[in-house]
Amino acid sequence: MSQVNAVPQPDLVLISWSRNPLVPGSARRIVAARVIGSAVPCRSDLRPNALLRTALACLLDNDVGFKIVFRKQTSPISGYLLLQRER
Repeated sequence: MSQVNAVPQPDLVLISWSRNPLVPGSARRIVAARVIGSAVPCRSDLRPNALLRTALACLLDNDVGFKIVFRKQTSPISGYLLLQRER
């Protein structure tokens, strides 16, 4: 009998972000984040109102292995990012 192996699926993180429109140059903050698979060890950085810069620093670290596969700025003060990590 032959052995059947499942194909590993990538981990995905979708982040929606926004800036404060009343403060020019304000930092981008996470509005919402959705994880499909795992975002370990960065899960705690993906909470609403957290700094996007902090979350991206963790996710894009070489040891964690995420890469930005899509980004869209929907207005001058908001947008979203899709990150992927191959297992």
